[in-house]
Amino acid sequence: MARGWPVLRSVRVRLMVIALLPMLVLLPLMLGSTMLRWSGKIDDILITKVNGDLTIAEQYLARLMELSGERLDAVAGSVTLRDALDGAGRLDALLAERREALQLDFLYLTTGETGPRGFVPDDWPVVRAALDGRAESAIDILSGAALDQLAPNLAAIAAIPLVQTVAAVPTDRAVETRGMIVHSAAPVTLPDGRRAALVGGRLLNRNLDFIDTINALVYREQSLPEGSRGTATLFLDDVRISTNVRLFEDVRALGTRVSAAVRGRVLDDGAVWLDRAFVVNDWYISAYQPIVDSFGARVGMLYVGFLERPFQQAKTLSVLSVVAVFLLIAAVSVPIFLRWAGRIFLPLEGMTQTIARVEAGDLKARNGDTGDRGEIAQVAGHLDHLLDAIQERDRQLRDWANSLEAKVEERTADLRAANQKLEQTTERLIMSEKLAAVGEITASVAHEINNPIAVIQGNLDVARSLLAENAQAVDTEFRLIDDQVYRIGAIVSKLLQFARPDEYSGAANVISPAEVVRDCLVLTRHQIEANGIETQVEIASDHRVLMARTELQQVMVNLILNAVHAMPGGGVLRFRVRDEGTAPDALVAIEVEDSGTGIPPETLRRIFDPFFTTKQAQGTGLGLSISQTLVSRAGGRIEVHSETGQGSRFTIFLPPTDLR
Repeated sequence: MARGWPVLRSVRVRLMVIALLPMLVLLPLMLGSTMLRWSGKIDDILITKVNGDLTIAEQYLARLMELSGERLDAVAGSVTLRDALDGAGRLDALLAERREALQLDFLYLTTGETGPRGFVPDDWPVVRAALDGRAESAIDILSGAALDQLAPNLAAIAAIPLVQTVAAVPTDRAVETRGMIVHSAAPVTLPDGRRAALVGGRLLNRNLDFIDTINALVYREQSLPEGSRGTATLFLDDVRISTNVRLFEDVRALGTRVSAAVRGRVLDDGAVWLDRAFVVNDWYISAYQPIVDSFGARVGMLYVGFLERPFQQAKTLSVLSVVAVFLLIAAVSVPIFLRWAGRIFLPLEGMTQTIARVEAGDLKARNGDTGDRGEIAQVAGHLDHLLDAIQERDRQLRDWANSLEAKVEERTADLRAANQKLEQTTERLIMSEKLAAVGEITASVAHEINNPIAVIQGNLDVARSLLAENAQAVDTEFRLIDDQVYRIGAIVSKLLQFARPDEYSGAANVISPAEVVRDCLVLTRHQIEANGIETQVEIASDHRVLMARTELQQVMVNLILNAVHAMPGGGVLRFRVRDEGTAPDALVAIEVEDSGTGIPPETLRRIFDPFFTTKQAQGTGLGLSISQTLVSRAGGRIEVHSETGQGSRFTIFLPPTDLR
């Protein structure tokens, strides 16, 4: 860094950076983070406010439906209605009077089968509830035809032409003909004892009094800052059917539609929107809530919100004010900081120049008396004393260097001799490292073999499960596969024992050598038959020995495969299991004799050495070495007799367990 920017090595620059860093870097960062946090808190407060506004609007709508139901229930239970039911012609006049008094768009009495002008009232849950004896109110959506059946010209009042709106979901409709109503019904008992329902409703399409009342309740005078304005809207689906949002100065935004993002979250997902949103032609802090009809379906939205621009302007003005104050403070304080730093620059630069002269070789360079008594002047004095001490030490070091040269020559001869010994020791260490590496590789290979073994065993179990009863036909083959998988695992374990004998231990069992010989013949049958070899087996002992079955299998299979390789043109392979000697020195002898090529004398001496092999790339040279280890660990021994061209005979001697 210092090489690329030499100016940064200057004490003056560094002190200026130290002096100005808090003011010009740290303070702006602190102010910026504070302003961001403050802005976030303001946004959270605005969201909290609009959420409270939505709660008020929701409660008003709920109260409107509740009040409509209560008033209708009062009329249904009144003496006036009971008297009108007894007198012909008086009911229609009473219903017309009550409809005007309750500011309803329709009011009728029904027993459920028929309604005004063919309207079917029994299709609506509120009417069915009243016929069951419960007064109920809900928001419902009626088609234009249904509106005309309930009241003449009601469909024309409800119809709202759609206005093309930016960011709304595309639609082919030109007019919203449906109507959103506050639908109420109350139970009535007729003079003949039958149950009827008094049904009334109020159209919310173009109901500006309703929406203006909500806006007046939510956004009272001085509830918002100057320049902002509160708005409220009732949506049928995503169409504004009653709103005080202005499309132009005196034109309400009826027929405009909500953005696709708001529609998806509120109508499709059924969630409440609490965030900023683009409303018709400006950004508002907005709250949208779904409206559910008597069938439980989301049919519209209730919205309240207020203009965001005044709040953004206030935040911008606050940021600009903070920046202006910071710049004013910086303009006043930075010159003062630089003046104070200047009192430090000159003495420090003087010491820097003195040190540079000393580095160039002038050991007599000094700061001298600066005439100041401050801390920096004291440092300059200490530096002069230090330079004096360095000059004296340099003289002494030169004297010591001359005496050390002679001692170095004396030690050089000793180092040469020690180096020769070190080289000899290094060669021995390299050999030890090679042997250790062989052990590590053996352990690694053994561990890697375990993974395919597990896959083979798992797929064998799956094959048994899939074959079910048909598995009996190949039971022998499956059993042989099980034995060999188990033997592979045992071989891997022995490899690990060979590589890390302290970490693994084998398990021993009492087994019959005769049985092991027969099993090994089955396991190697393919190799024997493929090479045209005849086998002869002679079992003359039924004694048992103490040795792991898989270990003896491993030894026998290794001897059999070696015999097969020694008879490439075919031959005779003989097996004998017999007793040798008498108790207590009796042994069980297992002979494997082939009629192959035999083993030369010079090779015979090394066949049990680890990694010695005559098979080149086909063998590892560990088979007979491991076999000898396994037999020796079981308390036995292996003997070999071979003549070139006459074949070989390997004999395993093991102590029996039932003669001791």
